[in-house]
Amino acid sequence: MKTIIEPFRIKVVEPIRLTTRSERLEFLRKADYNMFKLRAEDVLLDLLTDSGTSAMSSLQWSGIMRGDESYAGSPSFYRFERAVQEIFGFSQVIPTHQGRAAERILFSTLCRPGHVVPSNTHFDTTRANIEAAGAEAVDLPVPEGLVPAVPHPFKGNMDVERLQDLIARVGADSIPLCMLTVTNNTGGGQPVSMANIRAVSGVCRAHGIPLFVDACRFAENAYFIKLREEGYARKSVREIVREMFSYADGCTMSAKKDGLANIGGFLAMNDAALAQKERELLILTEGFPTYGGLAGRDLEAIAIGLEEVLEENYLEYRLASVRYLGQHISAGGVPIVQPPGGHAVYIDAAAFLPQVPPLQLPGQSLVCELYVEGGIRGVEVGTAMFGRRDPETGQETPAAMELVRLALPRRVYTQSHVDYMVEAILQVWERREGIGGFRFTYQAPTLRHFTAAYEPLYPVGG
Repeated sequence: MKTIIEPFRIKVVEPIRLTTRSERLEFLRKADYNMFKLRAEDVLLDLLTDSGTSAMSSLQWSGIMRGDESYAGSPSFYRFERAVQEIFGFSQVIPTHQGRAAERILFSTLCRPGHVVPSNTHFDTTRANIEAAGAEAVDLPVPEGLVPAVPHPFKGNMDVERLQDLIARVGADSIPLCMLTVTNNTGGGQPVSMANIRAVSGVCRAHGIPLFVDACRFAENAYFIKLREEGYARKSVREIVREMFSYADGCTMSAKKDGLANIGGFLAMNDAALAQKERELLILTEGFPTYGGLAGRDLEAIAIGLEEVLEENYLEYRLASVRYLGQHISAGGVPIVQPPGGHAVYIDAAAFLPQVPPLQLPGQSLVCELYVEGGIRGVEVGTAMFGRRDPETGQETPAAMELVRLALPRRVYTQSHVDYMVEAILQVWERREGIGGFRFTYQAPTLRHFTAAYEPLYPVGG
């Protein structure tokens, strides 16, 4: 059939409270024009993140009822451990309460001041945890990944030549690990090819550098490989996943994405000695190694979700939903990162609002206008999130790209919701010339976008 339908039925519904334009303007003002400070009940369609916002299946809910809450040695942990081992191929599995906890433990164990950690592109919490350990986070995206409008099948790839140059410049001893994010969230939710994973792995192994994969959206990345990379069309997603991780020494994961769960994550690897050090840190801050800060019921939900996310009917629907949104707003003239990614559509805010300079935060302007227009909550992925402020001079350095991410929660919204999104975005596009910029009135020294306060330099909402 031509029409791709949602491969599930809706058993439980949650009401959405409809709001007026004037109400949303007031909600926005009270929230300091920060999307993270809005009350969820005041949002119609929440595209702030796909992290922890999935709708769980009937099997996951039944698993929650089966969850065993024993402090140590729970059978729920062993079911969770077996699922991770069978899918990813790593022997050592360490549960954490979410992905950033896995990152903190990994980087606290391996990184020191003077170290450099390369990646295709680090996301915000990854970068913050590396820097908290005193190391430097370095992004090495391929050139195609920095040109939003030009399509490329694997814009999430790492630039292997730049990786080799970095190793030659700083020395392998200064690189405690290399990170590869699949899919590349900061770069537009774009996939990484198997050829690139293999090439990065080859460089790392030649220099004795461990390669860790940020596996948040591993299944979406594997399905892109199946669709786009020669030699993989006949392979199952499960087979592609096993090959992807065979080139790595370990992974971190937020199970709040492709684990289809509302909380949880893990660290996995084959190095038993490293895992022992990490479990010692886990006990100090997260919990005993067989629960790692999670309830047994959450371990059950993740174990089931990791299996469900590999179903190819689900992945076909998932990518089609995101593609539908991207293609329809692009057809209306809206500039986006092409082609649409796996979990989100990224609007090129710099091209959408060319009259707003980067240091006046065009992405922040656009997310505010989308909220006022349709009650849609997106997130700025530009200078507010990734720009740099010199602590001594106050001088701002803008981000490489000014994007707005519209992340679709998994199994939550229907076709009519997506059509509504398209309509609201195109209405903002029609009145784009009257939109101005923003400035900070408060910003924290780290991860400032979460708690920042802003002030508009123009009348918001037209």
